[in-house]
Amino acid sequence: MENEYILEMRNITKEFPGVKALDNVNFKVRKGEIHCLVGENGAGKSTLMKVLSGVWKYGTYTGDIVYEGEVQKFRNIADSEAKGIAIIYQELALFPELPIYENIYFGHEIMSAGQINWNETIIKAKEMLDKVRLKVDPSMPVKRLNTGNQQLVEIAKALSKNCKLIIFDEPTSSLNEDDSINLLNIMRELRDQGITCIMISHKLREVTAIADTITVLRDGSTICSLDAKTDDISEANIIRNMVGRSIDDVYPKREKHEFGEVMFEIKNLTVEDPKTGREILKNVNLNVRKGEIVGLQGLMGAGRTECALTVFGNPYGYKIKSGEVIMNGRSKLFKSPKEAIKNGLAYVSEDRKGNGLVLIQDIRYNTTLANLKAIASGLSIDSNKEIVIANKYKDDINIKAPSIEQKVNNLSGGNQQKVQIAKWLFTEPKVLILDEPTRGIDVGAKLEIYTLMNKMVEEGMCIIMISSELPEVLGMSDRLYVMSEGQITGELDASEATEEKVMKMAINSSVDDVAPAAAESAEGEATETATDATVDEAKEEV
Repeated sequence: MENEYILEMRNITKEFPGVKALDNVNFKVRKGEIHCLVGENGAGKSTLMKVLSGVWKYGTYTGDIVYEGEVQKFRNIADSEAKGIAIIYQELALFPELPIYENIYFGHEIMSAGQINWNETIIKAKEMLDKVRLKVDPSMPVKRLNTGNQQLVEIAKALSKNCKLIIFDEPTSSLNEDDSINLLNIMRELRDQGITCIMISHKLREVTAIADTITVLRDGSTICSLDAKTDDISEANIIRNMVGRSIDDVYPKREKHEFGEVMFEIKNLTVEDPKTGREILKNVNLNVRKGEIVGLQGLMGAGRTECALTVFGNPYGYKIKSGEVIMNGRSKLFKSPKEAIKNGLAYVSEDRKGNGLVLIQDIRYNTTLANLKAIASGLSIDSNKEIVIANKYKDDINIKAPSIEQKVNNLSGGNQQKVQIAKWLFTEPKVLILDEPTRGIDVGAKLEIYTLMNKMVEEGMCIIMISSELPEVLGMSDRLYVMSEGQITGELDASEATEEKVMKMAINSSVDDVAPAAAESAEGEATETATDATVDEAKEEV
């Protein structure tokens, strides 16, 4: 029946200079369903939703948006919101210092006699919070809420606008397991109340658990729509449609080989946060051998990133109370990232957009940024040499872009990550620390990065991989260390490591005295991922 669809996007085409982001896309959503939109980074998911929400205004694309039976010509977000469409981005659009009730009604204030009626605003805000089952004081500043509860405030804000359709863009990417489960339950409740939900997600386990319908995009085109009741919505089938091939082994194996000598070692490292006086690292010891991938696992806040940053020149100025780093046969704590780089240590940041890349610059600029001395000619940069090097890395690690002149903020998350890795490979490191190397990227891009990691260690490099995704650590590591509250609580060879053993170490309990249920509960927190997309990105990922 025609009227069963609240939304139809017909033959949507959107082009940017040098790339067609959407190519004749068709997308239909039934009233009161949860419709998941999946695809690799750069498939066109976010662009399609920006067309729907008015970010890309009518006239900048071709095709029709039919919403509630009428063709819409949204000129901006306000137009789509007026029709009952709300979008919640990965990065939350909240004002941390303002109270919850002001955030909920910001931009559509409750007025009385020409003034804001604050009493009514607080009462209505409480009603919205009740709808999302968030039991907090609406006068509380948003900054005091954790990420999961801030996400619920965003939903409450959408509900306060009487929305009929909510778009969730990677809603659980920065949430722990408990908050993710709570959010998915909220979405089910919204569906039961007749509110339509569209969810963009890379977490296929969540997609298959919650979706009524799944639409797959690939290279800007609609590949298929799958009905959860009648079609095969297994992760394997979704992946086949996403990437156009079957990915049988998510973690590619490499040839067995003997590891070389210890290339890098941390001994008895104890570090204090000068702002709080708290010890964030306590007597940490670990090592990595030539040709080895060593995983570093633990719950959020265990101290993994702090450990990596401390040995990588301590850019945040932690107070080092004791310890040493042994590299190149010498004991030395590097005083700056520059010194660490010079000695063959590189660190790929977990925050590629904030700390890893200069988003407004192109691939060429970012690739050579950490080793400008290698392309210097006197006091200037040898542009020809820079072009040759950037093109080499673009080809070697398969950065998908029209050219090295492409701005990095227009690349997909996976390709941004490849650029960040290329930047550090150009420094010719002996030891590479990868902090959350596949955070926020799709399964196809993950496989490419895993393959690249295998290639690097086969060529003699050694890698320390920090990851919150336990299957990733188990699938890629030759050996792994587990951290809890700033301490190393266990070391396991890949052959003996299991999820249960790792999680019991991560919560700093003996294997014998922790119930499996507790380990399973902790495992969810270990899979927390952080958001990696900005609300105001000018263009969709290429």
